[in-house]
Amino acid sequence: MKQFRNFCIIAHIDHGKSTLADRLLDFTGAVTEREKQDQLLDNMDLERERGITIKSHAIQMECQHEGTTYVLNLIDTPGHVDFSYEVSRSIAACEGALLVVDAAQSIQAQTISNLYLALENDLEIIPVLNKVDLPSANPDEVTDDIVDLLGCTPEEVIPASAKTGLGIQEILTAIIERIPAPTGDPKAPLQALIFDSVYNPFRGVETYFRVLNGSLNKGQKITFVATGNQYNADEIGVLKLKQETRTTISAGDVGYLITGIKDAKEVKVGDTITLTENPTPNAISGFEEVKPMVFAGIYPVDTEDYEELRASMEKLQLNDASLVFQPESSAALGFGFRCGFLGMLHLEIIQERLEREFNMTVITTVPNVSYHAYTKKHPEEIVLVNNPSDLPDPSALDRVEEPFIKASIITKADFVGNVMTLCIEKRGEIKNQTYLTPERVELTFDLPLSEIVFDFYDRLKTVSKGYASFDYSPIGMRQSKLVKVDILLNGNQVDALSALVHADNAYTIGKKMCEKLRELIPRQQFDIPIQAAIGAKIISRETIKALRKDVTAKCYGGDITRKRKLLEKQKKGKKKMRQVGNVEIPQQAFMAVLKLND
Repeated sequence: MKQFRNFCIIAHIDHGKSTLADRLLDFTGAVTEREKQDQLLDNMDLERERGITIKSHAIQMECQHEGTTYVLNLIDTPGHVDFSYEVSRSIAACEGALLVVDAAQSIQAQTISNLYLALENDLEIIPVLNKVDLPSANPDEVTDDIVDLLGCTPEEVIPASAKTGLGIQEILTAIIERIPAPTGDPKAPLQALIFDSVYNPFRGVETYFRVLNGSLNKGQKITFVATGNQYNADEIGVLKLKQETRTTISAGDVGYLITGIKDAKEVKVGDTITLTENPTPNAISGFEEVKPMVFAGIYPVDTEDYEELRASMEKLQLNDASLVFQPESSAALGFGFRCGFLGMLHLEIIQERLEREFNMTVITTVPNVSYHAYTKKHPEEIVLVNNPSDLPDPSALDRVEEPFIKASIITKADFVGNVMTLCIEKRGEIKNQTYLTPERVELTFDLPLSEIVFDFYDRLKTVSKGYASFDYSPIGMRQSKLVKVDILLNGNQVDALSALVHADNAYTIGKKMCEKLRELIPRQQFDIPIQAAIGAKIISRETIKALRKDVTAKCYGGDITRKRKLLEKQKKGKKKMRQVGNVEIPQQAFMAVLKLND
């Protein structure tokens, strides 16, 4: 065990984590020349296209140091705030972390939040100053920022360039010398933490685990503590670039396990694996459950695909433990699922993965957050409102509470005014303003989660010319004045377009939604009124004009009454059509509601 080192790489999005992981693999000879490619650990097409890491990736490499061979288990983590759950899982399986900071961009909001996650788990932090070869880099200034943040000495900060390979040897030496070897007793009963799992269509569920105590041999009978299910360890091994089978994995190591499980629900991330004949007396604790922030309905375009969609979602959930879903039905869209996501990027990625990996075309409804409603009859009883249609009748409603978050925004001093205006427009309250350096400011706001769900991140990037970084954490529920805005099409309510909004913004949002839908819904043979309503009160209306045939073309000359008679006949026909007509809503209409400010 003295030769093992388990570490992860944490940083803000786009600070060079995946490139650094590539260089470490090159240096230790874990990949051959033929297998080399950029973003080697990002094996999803989606990750390569967008240049972001979505999933944590574990890989083992070997390194020589002073005549001894050390085994390094690396877990590369995502940097985006929506995937911080992946980061927390990776941190639970490590003893140390490389904190990567871009020498051109300095410390960003997500750097700080990931650092606190690592410190809570008592990880040894090795600061790495990346991209020092860039012409715009400020290595001295950024080193001072890191020293202020961590309280370390400037000598402990390793200058590096993941692109050119500068400083990689120093990083490997620091990993071996500074990160402690895993503690654990190989003779104790088996105690292993599941930190990830993936679905393989040919072999069932592959479980990734980290052994804390004891050892596991191939073919032994094991028990998953949380579910109580028992299996045989058909195959165990370590995660090199390709999986390598082993007969034994003991304390301190990270490996994979195949038991032939076919049902995605049986593997829970954060569960403890132990031996059936000699179980561990206590399960591993301290692993947090995921808390979804944003809710949206996902429906199959064709209702016959409902069961297929369920199977696809279960397989996706296995690969992404932060996705939660439950069945629901809608009058407009039929049967589907109410899903919980960690943020808007997460929702977008899940939708795209369903389309690419499972060939499912889906309709996504307007995302919203989870509210607490209280009725006058039972003022102490919480009614959970995940969907606008769950909101009790306004006459019976006592009050509604909505989730608030503490947002930390780091930006250049020039953009403080713009950022403040945006946050105040989103009903935010400023709590703190700290100058980290004369050029960079950290602003702390209390904001309603529902306001940042839609376009907040995009607009923040726009007003700060791409310089602001944003991170948030939930701070609980607060009372708010919320109303439900319904959209009526041709007099029929479309439940999938309903939204819960603050009373002050209801009129503007209702008006914008009607205007947007008028542009997107194709014209029919009859007039279609689009109305926004709060309860029975209509607050806005737009009309999509009917396509009309020129019925008076055959009348040339003669009395006006002849023309009027034909027009009246046409009008009657249109009225009858409107009573029986059905309006198809295109998929863009559901998504357009999110982009009301465009």
